[in-house]
Amino acid sequence: MKPYDYLIVGAGLYGAVFAQMLTQQGKKCLVVEKRSHIGGNVYTEKIEDIHVHMYGAHIFHTNDRKVWQYVNRFAEFNRFTNSPVANYHGELYSLPFNMYTFNRMWGVTTPQEAEEKIRQQREAAGITEPKNLEEQAISLVGTDIYEKLVKGYTEKQWGRPCTELPSFIIKRLPVRLTFDNNYFNALYQGIPMGGYTKMVAAMLDGVEVRLNTDYLENKQELDALAQTVVYTGPIDAYFQYRLGNLQYRSVRFENEVLDMPNFQGNAAVNYTDRETPWTRIIEHKWFEFGTQPKTVISREYSSEWKPGEEPYYPVNDEKNSALYAQYKALADREEHVIFGGRLGEYRYYDMDQVILSAMNRAEAELSKA
Repeated sequence: MKPYDYLIVGAGLYGAVFAQMLTQQGKKCLVVEKRSHIGGNVYTEKIEDIHVHMYGAHIFHTNDRKVWQYVNRFAEFNRFTNSPVANYHGELYSLPFNMYTFNRMWGVTTPQEAEEKIRQQREAAGITEPKNLEEQAISLVGTDIYEKLVKGYTEKQWGRPCTELPSFIIKRLPVRLTFDNNYFNALYQGIPMGGYTKMVAAMLDGVEVRLNTDYLENKQELDALAQTVVYTGPIDAYFQYRLGNLQYRSVRFENEVLDMPNFQGNAAVNYTDRETPWTRIIEHKWFEFGTQPKTVISREYSSEWKPGEEPYYPVNDEKNSALYAQYKALADREEHVIFGGRLGEYRYYDMDQVILSAMNRAEAELSKA
């Protein structure tokens, strides 16, 4: 008999949820984590009494009552509403694209005027079947908003011209003919009070966790400890890149402590011109309505992923999707190994989607018992 039922690789959201649910039902789990901390990319660290999102801003939002009730077992959430601002060469616009945006852009004051302006620009462009992100964006919001608020930001984020990006990426941008500044059209939204690390620690309470442990470097020894492996690392790394490297976008952060109580007056300001090298500046204290005398900001720079860096966003174009399908076929043949999460499944996941995926897989495992 092996000492553990499950070896869970990665102490991010997927691994923590899976470990919590299986442990609660009497299964013995061991979590191994390559980094020096739990939480994966939702890890928060206290700096100047501010919970800083060390791997980029994470705002929890979901329409799924099951997921919302689950996370509220481990944290109390505040009422933070994501209302980012776009800065284009010093001009400030509301995000999501809404009536404030349209008024600032065109001087229109009614939904009918805004709709007509977008319709005119869409017709002038003559796009019927959007073939790429540029065409999709123009068909949604017209050429003016595309040029000022979409094109530069997106090309910085993905490192590719918008004409070479798939159209589905832009569907994540809400467009509203109202004055609603809430970016996420979600029933439940907020930030865990005390930070995400505190929430993940509550999930992992009673679970054995080994930090600074690289699974792939110690695979044989670690595999021998458990009946089943739950792997949340990069799927191509698991197979030693034998079919080639999947592509990702990475993000670099420059954190700065400022001796002032308020730098930009908002948690997130996106810089949508091509000339500004960073994509956005996060001011972390506003996630929790901070009153601290100092503030902490993070400038985010998007870059092409290279081995040794943290992979953030899968590049789900045709070439990479085809390569992933080949890795998925290999994964399906691995006995007693579950591949899960953003890297294990090579897909962009919102936090609630990761949690739901882990919950569903944990429930499926428990139903076998």
